[in-house]
Amino acid sequence: MTNIQQSSFSLAIRDDKVAVITMDIPGESMNVLKASFADEIDAILNTLQSDSAVKGVVIISGKKDSFIAGADISMLDSCETAEQAEDIARMGQQMFDRLEQLKIPVVAAINGPCLGGGLELAMACHSRVATDSAKTVLGLPEVQLGLLPGSGGTQRLPRLVGVQKALDMMLTGKQLRASQAKKAGLIDEVVPVTILLDAAVKRALQGKAKSVAKDKGMLAKLLENTGPGRNLLFSQALKQTLKKTQGNYPAPVRIIEVVRKGQDSGYAAGLAAEAKAFGQLCMTKESAALRSLFFATTQMKKETGAGDTQPQKVRKAAVLGGGLMGGGIANVSSTKAGVPVRIKDINQQGISNALKYSYDLLQKKFKRRFISKAEMQKQLLLLTGTTDYSGFHDVDLVIEAVFEDLALKQQMVADIEQHCAEHTIFASNTSSLPIGQIAAKAARPENVIGLHYFSPVDKMPLVEVIAHDKTSAQTIATTVAFARKQGKTPIVVKDGAGFYVNRILALYMNEAANLLLAGEPVEKIDKALVKFGFPVGPITLLDEVGIDVGAKISPILTEQLGERFAPPAAFDKLLADGRKGKKSAKGFYAYGKAAKKGAKTVDSSVYNVLGVTPGGKLAGDAIASRCTAQMLNEAVRCLDEGVIASARDGDIGAIFGIGFPPFLGGPFRYIDTLGVTNLVATLRQLQAEHGERFAPCPRLLAMAEQNSRFYQ
Repeated sequence: MTNIQQSSFSLAIRDDKVAVITMDIPGESMNVLKASFADEIDAILNTLQSDSAVKGVVIISGKKDSFIAGADISMLDSCETAEQAEDIARMGQQMFDRLEQLKIPVVAAINGPCLGGGLELAMACHSRVATDSAKTVLGLPEVQLGLLPGSGGTQRLPRLVGVQKALDMMLTGKQLRASQAKKAGLIDEVVPVTILLDAAVKRALQGKAKSVAKDKGMLAKLLENTGPGRNLLFSQALKQTLKKTQGNYPAPVRIIEVVRKGQDSGYAAGLAAEAKAFGQLCMTKESAALRSLFFATTQMKKETGAGDTQPQKVRKAAVLGGGLMGGGIANVSSTKAGVPVRIKDINQQGISNALKYSYDLLQKKFKRRFISKAEMQKQLLLLTGTTDYSGFHDVDLVIEAVFEDLALKQQMVADIEQHCAEHTIFASNTSSLPIGQIAAKAARPENVIGLHYFSPVDKMPLVEVIAHDKTSAQTIATTVAFARKQGKTPIVVKDGAGFYVNRILALYMNEAANLLLAGEPVEKIDKALVKFGFPVGPITLLDEVGIDVGAKISPILTEQLGERFAPPAAFDKLLADGRKGKKSAKGFYAYGKAAKKGAKTVDSSVYNVLGVTPGGKLAGDAIASRCTAQMLNEAVRCLDEGVIASARDGDIGAIFGIGFPPFLGGPFRYIDTLGVTNLVATLRQLQAEHGERFAPCPRLLAMAEQNSRFYQ
């Protein structure tokens, strides 16, 4: 066997004359592609081309559970011009073209994530073998960074899976499991992890397989292989994309253009368009914002939330309360964190509801073949229920999800201190009550912390970890680590009414309500904020969360934080009319029989209840500006008061907690884009027109004087 070792790639020529290229970047947990690898790869390909005895090539990863996770994003961040980024794309294209043009068969042996540039490399190989591991996923997620695949991906993927499937994958960043990828025609074989190399070697020795185009079916052939069909396919893709993105994201539009260029004008023209578009997208403010989000979340994963303090391991968790939140928390603790969970409720019905929450989600995964029956049963067995505190003696972390009642929560703390170990952490999923008050009567206040989830728990990525002044560093670190195991992005925030996310959200929602009472129609307000970039409008959100929930939280915020949080008095009329929103099938929008099929319609009787005649004088962007000005002002106030530790945490919290538009980078990045002096001028104008709730906070005024920024 011949071996050639370089810093990130090694070449071993086996006795059967199959060359195995192993990628293993030293000191990194995952392989990422860097421009600096071009010389290493060139040298290896030169060696292979000069050795006529070599019969085939296998490319494999030296990492245990990943193939190649994509390209090195920081390499793109250092580009100063579109031309520099375009050069990086061209270099990748040339490298993978050279790989594809090798006379001998090249096989990619894939285990674990094969994403972005990793999949582009695999598609340049002549065939692909992947493992059946749950960790094996294939996709081109570049769109999530405001980019498109730049090393031939926009041209090779349609050739392998067809234009429709390729657009679906690239426009959403969707990842396929191995079985799905084989069905789509993206890989040729799925094998157990133990025989991956053997299967790839065997395939390499069989010689180059004739590429057989996957049968796409009659409709797909008509759409993809005829001029009128292609026109329809691409025009529909563009129409749906613009509807979904509201025109706020340039990358999806460019993906459609570049794929079309390759289909209409051939591979070489497609590659040229791809490289050019890649360079231009790299310089957009949207991509810069989305990349900053990627760097921020990556950096946060390395932090404990409590300096150098290391977390304790949570081996068993418990949830108090079997309602919607309790069921969701139990679900992510068992299925994602993989620990046994004890659910306590005052009656069996509550326990049944919580267990059903997980059963329904797992059943859905099983039906879609994401998990096996055995895996589903294994995960369900991690959940048990009780109406007393039996089985709580060995619990490391208890998460409380009962009603927003201070006396009840204090009683829960006392019960846990009585029935659990001295080290057991008590985490409260309160959305508004200060944690210091919940811990006020605790014997071990250092173990009490807030852990605020967002609904629905299985989908919303953020949790707020709330430390009161006596919470220990150990409790913070352990809670942050456990939240990460649950698949969440945790931000540590200071104790206080509304914490961070609900505090900035409350003013935004209040302002939408004020606009409604001033005569702006419900759907006009919602459309304006969706156009701005939020996933749903504020009035829709109020219906989803529950008008009664808003009514409970508002007095707490007003009492603790001041009159600017006072909700419009007219909202009491909604509750008096039995309007709680979606949960009571009666709110701002029509539900049940009153709703038109497939379309969201406003329940116009709500205007009579509020005593409003809808008309509306404001333009959509003025509505969006007025609602978001409140949110931006309060976010800065939270930073000033130390509620959040940094602008970075504030941006992550707003994007992951309430869907602040990711392409704007979060409230603080958006203020930098607007210019702090412009925001202050807007607030001053709104203050003159609508009152003191718009008064700019002291930190904004100081920054405007110095014309400073949150990010340098």
